[in-house]
Amino acid sequence: MTVAPPSPASSPLLFPLFADLRERRVLVVGGGAVARRKVAALLEAGARVTVGAPQLDLALAEWATQGRIEHRSGRFDPNWLDRMWLVIAATDHGPSNRAVATAADARRIWVNVVDDAGLSSFQVPARVERGPLQIAISSGGGAPMLARALRERLERQLDESLGALATLLTRHRQRIRARFDDIGARRRFFDRVLAGPLSGLLRRGDHEAAELEFDRALAAATPRPAGSVALVGAGPGDPGLLTLRALRLLNEADVILHDRLVSADVLALVRRDAEQIEVGKQAGNHHTTQDGIHALMLEHARAGRRVVRLKGGDPFVFGRGGEELQVLREHGIDYEVVPGITAAVACAAYAGVPLTHRDHAQSVRLLTAHCKDSHDTLEWAGLAAGRQTLAVYMGVSALADFGTRLIAHGRHPATPFALVENGSRPDQRVVTGHLANLADTARMHDVQSPALLIVGEVAGLAERLHWFGAAPLSGATAAPLAHAA
Repeated sequence: MTVAPPSPASSPLLFPLFADLRERRVLVVGGGAVARRKVAALLEAGARVTVGAPQLDLALAEWATQGRIEHRSGRFDPNWLDRMWLVIAATDHGPSNRAVATAADARRIWVNVVDDAGLSSFQVPARVERGPLQIAISSGGGAPMLARALRERLERQLDESLGALATLLTRHRQRIRARFDDIGARRRFFDRVLAGPLSGLLRRGDHEAAELEFDRALAAATPRPAGSVALVGAGPGDPGLLTLRALRLLNEADVILHDRLVSADVLALVRRDAEQIEVGKQAGNHHTTQDGIHALMLEHARAGRRVVRLKGGDPFVFGRGGEELQVLREHGIDYEVVPGITAAVACAAYAGVPLTHRDHAQSVRLLTAHCKDSHDTLEWAGLAAGRQTLAVYMGVSALADFGTRLIAHGRHPATPFALVENGSRPDQRVVTGHLANLADTARMHDVQSPALLIVGEVAGLAERLHWFGAAPLSGATAAPLAHAA
């Protein structure tokens, strides 16, 4: 399995974690309302809190009198950091906050400076709490109001019974692990429990019935269900184009067998503990053969795993999905197919090119032509006919031969084309021109795979109708559509 390193980011993501602060010492520098809110959350987590400040507000002073917190009076002293696990600077004095951050960093102690992400080595997230279940939301310190707005939205959406459910599942954790030693079977048990009546019983406060329902579900569950394979279309790259069914399967899968062209943004939606295996193929570098892909699907499905065969675009449009289903059928493996938005539809839409148009194109042809040898199998006379759109899935290296043959069989040299590189992705580029200059234009703009070629009068509309990304790059002044009829 090949694991790609993470891409560098202009602003690094924070690593999320939950800290156990019970009986651990935490320093809060500052004695006002902001410090009080931080202290209250720390006390709730069981921390031993020391507050350093010249003066304390009434609530903090009362907590100090009660012995709930320790108070160190005066300006910040680096010696206050002795034996501390965490530090929060919550004063309204910038130089004091900076001094706390500098001293904590020198001692390798995690520090948060309220409302100053640049000085902080950790951030305190907005939280949604349902008993032991916590959801933390962070903007990396850059947009705290957005995090709070999302927290308020989740507070309205998440039922209070989730706390009781989390408590029940925690109490029976060892029973669940003993019943299901396989993590995939354990996950499927949780899926069934969460979809069943247990939550409703807890919602109305019938805890005795909830315990009985849990016992019934645990006893009735099948430890090792049969595996399955889902052929899922990942679309062209924009994760917003995934279907709801595709997203659900990505979150349920034990194993993801994905093509090279599946975007990193789509793979980021996969459940974190799923095994991801790249089985991509590209021209001249078939590091996983089709037979090898078949073998992987069968191996994991026979082991009782839920497999997602994740393909760029649509599984049944130049995706060899039919061959894979035949293998699964022959070996008695349960399967389903989830369509994806194929490149022709997506790239044309994101380039502002209507594949059909009442004035210019009454039909569309989808074809693949990855190399010159494959060109010999195409029906060129039909492809050269006017008033149709050609959407060509092809290798960039074959552009010259494709354009030459199309013109030789009667397609007008001034027919517009649009090359859509990385369609629907942030780095999308659209290159337009005339069929006679197809290869030269692609070479001039260094067009790289993946790229979809659109040939036909409708391609001439890209310069006027584009809406996503940068404006099209033109290889030549566009000819009037009438000239290309």
